[in-house]
Amino acid sequence: MAKVKTKTGHVCTDCGAVYPKWQGHCTACGAWSTIKEVRLGPAGRSDAAAGFSGATSAVMLLSEVSCADEPRFTSGSIELDRVLGGGFVPGSVILIGGDPGAGKSTILLQTMCHAAREREVLYVSGEESLQQIAARAKRLGLATDRVKMLAECSVERVLDVAGSERPQVLVIDSIQVMQTESVDSAPGGVSQVRESAATLTRYAKTNGVVLIMVGHVTKDSSLAGPMTLSHMVDTQIMLSSTEDARYRLMRTTKNRFGAVNELGVFAMTEQGLREVRNPSAIFLSRSESIAPGSLISVLWEGTRPLLVEIQSLVVEAQYGTPRRLGIGLDNNRIAMILAVLTKHGGLVVSDQDVFVNVVGGIRVLETSADLAVTLAIASSLRNRALSHELLVFGEVGLSGEIRPVSNGEARLKEGAKHGFTRAIVPKGNVPKRGVEGVEIVGVSDLNEALQAILG
Repeated sequence: MAKVKTKTGHVCTDCGAVYPKWQGHCTACGAWSTIKEVRLGPAGRSDAAAGFSGATSAVMLLSEVSCADEPRFTSGSIELDRVLGGGFVPGSVILIGGDPGAGKSTILLQTMCHAAREREVLYVSGEESLQQIAARAKRLGLATDRVKMLAECSVERVLDVAGSERPQVLVIDSIQVMQTESVDSAPGGVSQVRESAATLTRYAKTNGVVLIMVGHVTKDSSLAGPMTLSHMVDTQIMLSSTEDARYRLMRTTKNRFGAVNELGVFAMTEQGLREVRNPSAIFLSRSESIAPGSLISVLWEGTRPLLVEIQSLVVEAQYGTPRRLGIGLDNNRIAMILAVLTKHGGLVVSDQDVFVNVVGGIRVLETSADLAVTLAIASSLRNRALSHELLVFGEVGLSGEIRPVSNGEARLKEGAKHGFTRAIVPKGNVPKRGVEGVEIVGVSDLNEALQAILG
């Protein structure tokens, strides 16, 4: 019998860079002594042996390619379906990450118990025992009679079981503990994670299986492992908790089948994660007393508006150098707004400490909150309280102009639905027919906006 030759390579365990031979220094990431020899698999192995079907690719005209909508099926959760772009797509690969205790395994267990009613599912656990998972399911009151479980860390063994069970949904919890025989390194290493994910992805694409992989995060809350892991998957989801740990925020950072930065909101209860249908309501729990420096703005998260409270506190600097601190906002954006406020608004804050907070743990990723932040700072500086019924949004330019933002009318209607009766918005966002019950004040520059609240 002919001896099968094995192909080897040298891979950096930090960044995943591949080299033809060993060297002490990785030129890609700058690390030393991180390049290890790994076994890449039998030399000359065909794509079919690697997990692909035997069919060869053919050249096609782009106009001849079918562009029919991808068939989807629901996950059983409206919020999760929203984040995914409408539900699960057969053959898609989903990576979900988050801090320990965020609820990744919980939401997946709930989802699999729902999907198992109509489809074959296989939940592979490499971290928890089956007894632990069964105890959690019992505590949450889930129907588990059709959910197939497997405690395994070997990729080859998982694919063998999947080949016989033929699941339509496959969960890997987690990809960092999986290992493949083709790589001689410990589980969790860059090369091991990359090859394990690649092998599982090939299986999912070839067989039309929905593959969901759980990923660990580093101490700075970014996904652990090689960057190629993010490029490999179709959808990447991050699950985080709010400051009071009562709610979980699910956001997409990559999605080939839907909108990016879509936000799903869940409440952590004794029965597991429960979706929040109206997230604006939970972020608007304001005190009855009116205090300076507090305003409501409307963010656009994926495909829907979200009302959030923005608070600002401006006090005289106590230690010489003024502090600028933002929670939920980019500090560089706050510094720019303060410069514009000084230059074009005539409000001097160079000797003041400025603190800005987005209530509820929401992270502002767009510029529509600029005007609300600016007016909240001015309100705190002048100690002028603003009405609870005031809504503000708009982008602030470096020359002091107030620029319109997308979906302005939808933002105003969301505010009207929650009882807001006055809005300060860019002139470009003032609807021609107005919004019933809302007095809309259109402003074109910073001075007009300050005049509208300070008089």
